[in-house]
Amino acid sequence: MRVRGHRLHSVALAAALTFAAGGAAAGESSVTLYGVADAYMQYLDNGGNHTTALKSGGSTSSLFGLKGDEDLGGGLRAQFDVESGFNLNTGGLYADTSTLFFRQAWVGLKDDKYGSLSFGRQYDPSFRVVYPTDPFKVNEGLSPFAAYVLAVDHNTLSTQYDAARLSNSMLYQSPQLGGVQLYAMYAFAATVTQPVSQTTGNALNVGVNYTGAGLYAGLAYEYQHPGTAHYATLPGPLDLLGTEHFIGALAYRIGPVNLQFNYSYNRPKDPAPHTLAALLGTAHSQSIAELGATIQATSVDEIQLAALYRNVRGAHDNTPGFEIGADHWISKRTSLYVRAGYFKNNGTATVSWPGVSVAQGDTKQAMGAVGMTHRF
Repeated sequence: MRVRGHRLHSVALAAALTFAAGGAAAGESSVTLYGVADAYMQYLDNGGNHTTALKSGGSTSSLFGLKGDEDLGGGLRAQFDVESGFNLNTGGLYADTSTLFFRQAWVGLKDDKYGSLSFGRQYDPSFRVVYPTDPFKVNEGLSPFAAYVLAVDHNTLSTQYDAARLSNSMLYQSPQLGGVQLYAMYAFAATVTQPVSQTTGNALNVGVNYTGAGLYAGLAYEYQHPGTAHYATLPGPLDLLGTEHFIGALAYRIGPVNLQFNYSYNRPKDPAPHTLAALLGTAHSQSIAELGATIQATSVDEIQLAALYRNVRGAHDNTPGFEIGADHWISKRTSLYVRAGYFKNNGTATVSWPGVSVAQGDTKQAMGAVGMTHRF
């Protein structure tokens, strides 16, 4: 009896230890602090006005964030990411100084078989589809594609643009199946105060991409419900019209050269008669086309090339442009870079790099920059 009791006790103890070990394995978690510090010197010819300035986030936005992952067992994981952008030169917040985690703030679940579902402020499917086809990675400081998307243009003030990130959103991402991945997002209405005070309506955004054999291809569609914006120079609230966005993206790698192309078309609903949008003519459709290449010249040197064309339909408002860049890695975490670009605003177009105001159309924008990026 003693032997049997001893054996029974040993079996129970082993079972308890096995359960504890299994519970510990299932509960394994990690939290990672990460970030980027990026600064650059920029020369700008803004319609004949010449300026030189020290700025932040030219190759990659200066940022810091916390992301976490917990194994819940059975192929299911809990994840989160909160990410803030900052101005390296002043220490202040970047883009929206009223929002700490302007870049990302979300929590969700990921399953190995069924994909992930996340909630919060996060990158939308349209951004995920187009990102691999912009040689300058849709950077908010010096990417010409970002400049064209964010352009403050009288003819398109009521045409909503894809802001890349949506608040109050739910995002589903499928696992990759034969190189194909699906994205679907629904976002509820949101209010922001910067760069202008505005309220946006609900948004539906879906996308799909394929990666395989050197080829990348993606399609995305978004519909943004109407909202309102408040501009100090206008007599009242301006209608933000319901807007459809259509995006196509392609890339093909040949050895060290990645050829890239994307096309987007933004189409607003017709404004109601006698509204401010109708009276001021701020509701035109627009398209953006970008053709570029990313070249891995050596193991530590990368060259970027891009040519772009932005065209506002129904108005004399278009901007051809180009940009070239080069990155040189001096370590695994630190790189130096140079950028040079040129935009020609025709008609009433007022496009320039983000954060730069253009007083009048039919002017040129020429830019040169040299900077440094450190990742941690």
